[in-house]
Parts: sequence; C-alpha cells; structure tokens
Amino acid sequence: MQTARIAIVGGGLAGLYAAHLLEHKGIHDYVLLEARDVWGGRIASAVGAGDAPLDRFDLGPTWFWPGYQPQLDRLIDSLGLERFAQHGDGDMLVEHTPNSAPVRMRGYASAPPSVRLVGGMGALTGALRVGLAPGNLMPGWRVLRLRCDGRHVVLDAEGAQGRPGTLRAEQVLLAVPPRLAMALIDFAPVLPEPLARAWHGTATWMAPHAKYVALHDEPFWRDQGLSGEARSARGPLGEIHDASMPGGSAALFGFFGVPARVRRGVSEEVLRRHCRAQFGRLFGEQAAMPKADFIKDWAADPWTATAADQDGPGQHGIAPAASVAEGLWQGRITGIASEWSTQFQGYVAGAVEAAARGFHTLLEQRP
Repeated sequence: MQTARIAIVGGGLAGLYAAHLLEHKGIHDYVLLEARDVWGGRIASAVGAGDAPLDRFDLGPTWFWPGYQPQLDRLIDSLGLERFAQHGDGDMLVEHTPNSAPVRMRGYASAPPSVRLVGGMGALTGALRVGLAPGNLMPGWRVLRLRCDGRHVVLDAEGAQGRPGTLRAEQVLLAVPPRLAMALIDFAPVLPEPLARAWHGTATWMAPHAKYVALHDEPFWRDQGLSGEARSARGPLGEIHDASMPGGSAALFGFFGVPARVRRGVSEEVLRRHCRAQFGRLFGEQAAMPKADFIKDWAADPWTATAADQDGPGQHGIAPAASVAEGLWQGRITGIASEWSTQFQGYVAGAVEAAARGFHTLLEQRP
C-alpha cells in the first residue's frame, strides 16, 4: 500500500495550488490525484490554430478582478503571467424578445474592470503544475472511497482500465466540489448527517452551464464599432462577449441560455448551427463562418456535474463547513474547492482562497 503524509483529491486550481503551497513550505510527502487525464478541472481551454501557448480560449472561467481579489492577483504576479483587460470598447447588441431584431445600444462598463490572462486561465493552472514534482502527480486516478480509522485515511482508487489502487494518508485535502464528492466518493464511516446534507446541497459552480466559442482571423465586429458583447432573449446564447486573445485568434464566446436538460436532447452539431446562425444574425454573415468553433457543456461532464445540478440556476451560493467538527473524521479531511471559499464562492479567486485556508489548517493540525 502506497503511503503519503497528505493526499490531495482533485487536480483543478485548488488542488494544484495546495500542492504548490506544500512544495514552497518544503513539504514534499504528498500525492495529488485527479480523475481526469488532464489537469485543471473546470479551467479548460479550446486550442486554436495559432501559437499554442497564446491561442487558447477559456471553456470554463474567464475573468478575474485584481483590485477585488488581491490574493489571486499576487499569485498571478508571482508566476509571471501576463494579463489584459476584457475588450469592451464599442456598442453592444440586445435581442429584447424572441421575435425582435437586434438593437444596438451603449455597452455596460464593468466596475471593477474584468481582466483576463494571456493564454487563458489555463496559463495559471499550467504554471502551477510545472512547479510540482512529477512523481507526486497521479492523473487518471478516480477516488472511489475514503476510509478513516481516526489516525489515517485509506483512499481506494481506480486507474486506467479499472486498475485498483490503495493509498494511505494522514490527512486529505478534498479539492473537488462538495456535491460532487458526496455523489462520487463513499465515506466510511459516513460523514455527520448535517455536514453531508450541507455538502450535497451546495451547488457546483459551472455545473449547469455551457459555453460556445467561435474563432476568426480578425475581430471584424470592432470595425463596426461593436464591442462583441450581446444579450439575447432569443438565443440559444443568452450572453456573448469578445474572447479574442492578444497574439492569437479573434474570438467570440457565449453562455447558453438553454437549460441543461433541454441541451441534452439536442446534438452538438445542431447546437453549433444555431450558435453560428445567432452570431450571423447579430454580427453579420462573416460571424456565421468561424474557422473553428467549440462547445463545452459542463452539465454533461461527469467530473463536474451530478443529477442534482441539471436544473440548478447556476448562482453562487454560501460556503458550507469545510471540515468535520468531531468524531473520527475530525482533523483528517478538509474541503478546499472553490465552493468552500468564504469570500469568492465558486470563483477562480475562491479556489485560491479556500486552498490557502485549507493549507494553513493542515499546518495547524500537523503533529
């Protein structure tokens, strides 16, 4: 049986940042397990045809706000990542009703300004991963069960082709959303009922959502005095923004306004056709002919969404307790995913805040 001082379950931003903090503290006796074959969790990218490090477009979270989220801002600075302001110059377009023509109007100013990373949010998770010891990383391993005897936690996991694996750790940092943990991981003994109910009742950010990204050679809408921003009651996309990348392709992206259960009954190719038609209706015929386009439906991602997320409104909620107050699990498990953030629940900054708080809790509990 493999052993480690600390096991981190989940290789999204929270898990990667927790491992980063451990490395910088000189604590190398940890493992980081991720069910997917790739790192980043809900931070995922579509890759264009240009220079790969730059021509990447966010399929998950896109923005952060430096003045409002200084902890995340400091991390980005420390990693040497470049940022730029979300393009907002020009007018926006609005389809007020399902049958009305697009109306051009003055755009909304974001306060504080929304900021993006060159190379997308994946530049952040990629920079964190590069600094970690490869031997501590276990991609493609799904944790099935956590068993606690009061001194250790045994993790039963499954790798490629159903290969079983077992790991024993003194402490576990749970870097997957609380509802997903309750749906996919068996806890023995079971977690206290009030805590289990709270974790199951905490909606997973991004889980009901889907995004469409369309790439072009040039941001031709800007020549029309348009910002690339739009709102639509007709759809299928309800909210649209300029997603162009400096040094990369021009792009537009939108959030689907169609509920997850309705999307499930429509093929991806049909959804693409409707999105292209909407972009053409709003921005002109050229917008209906992207050089590449992508859909990411997070509600169909088994490592993000559960059945309980299919009808969710997709709003940010209130963080539940991140640890167990008494019993065998006390001091053995701490939730660090973004949903456990007390300041920025569900946001990228929330993953950083919750992981840092969990890391400091772990140090306090360390024998």
